Amino acid sequence: MMESYDEWIGRSVSIQETLTEYPWHAMQATLAGIQEIDKESKLLPALWHWLYFLDLPAQVDLASDGHEKRGNFLPPVQLPRRMWAAGTIDFHNPLVLGSSARKQSQIKSIEPKQGKSGNLVFVTVQHDVFNDSSLALTENQTIVYREAASSTIEIHGKKVTETADFEKSVDPSISLLFRYSALTFNAHRIHYDREYATETEGYPGLVVHGPLLATLLMGFVQEKFPAAEVSSFQFRALKPVFDLTNFKVCGQNPDSEGTAKLWIADEEDELCMQATAKLLI
Repeated sequence: MMESYDEWIGRSVSIQETLTEYPWHAMQATLAGIQEIDKESKLLPALWHWLYFLDLPAQVDLASDGHEKRGNFLPPVQLPRRMWAAGTIDFHNPLVLGSSARKQSQIKSIEPKQGKSGNLVFVTVQHDVFNDSSLALTENQTIVYREAASSTIEIHGKKVTETADFEKSVDPSISLLFRYSALTFNAHRIHYDREYATETEGYPGLVVHGPLLATLLMGFVQEKFPAAEVSSFQFRALKPVFDLTNFKVCGQNPDSEGTAKLWIADEEDELCMQATAKLLI
């Protein structure tokens, strides 16, 4: 029987921060040549709030995988592998560079489950981000904890069945992964330590960050429809993307209700991430 973490439900933490320009400029430089960015706008692009409100654990508080040791804000789940599995974001008001903002986070649910690969624990955290006194966005983030890999992981996904109206190929270079890890203060070793990723976690290569993939999907649809306002975005990771080959960022034009289907596909045309963006056109 798996351990219960019910006493962690409702735990909350708040971070206040000024939305300085350095992360914004650094992210622009990181995505140069991959995505068109409006360098004149002082509004923070959608999903770039992930560059702010960062956890800053001391080096001595990191676990062997590079994550912060568990039991601070997130529950002390004993399963060793941790991934960001899915997210839903509702946008209410823009975040403005130079302004003061606050993120209020609360653990909403903790669900142990049994999967094909063994025991799983799903933790859902709600983040409310405020720009001065107004609510800017509400995000529900799902984190999954898994058992250790017994050997090299063989991952097979579903083939893409949709036809893309627009797509681009992205090279997941080591420097891109390193820069995004640095920008988000993410020391998880699967993104930059090949020996750890392959020999300890059992992956065939370095893992591309799920939030980076989601950011590329969001940025691509906004690049295609620059006059549209995004009211909501949701994504779900289906298969890891590795640095071994290029991957594709794909999408369809919005339907009559303004919903655009988006996805990430690997070189084998297998689905790695699915997403939808609701556009107000």
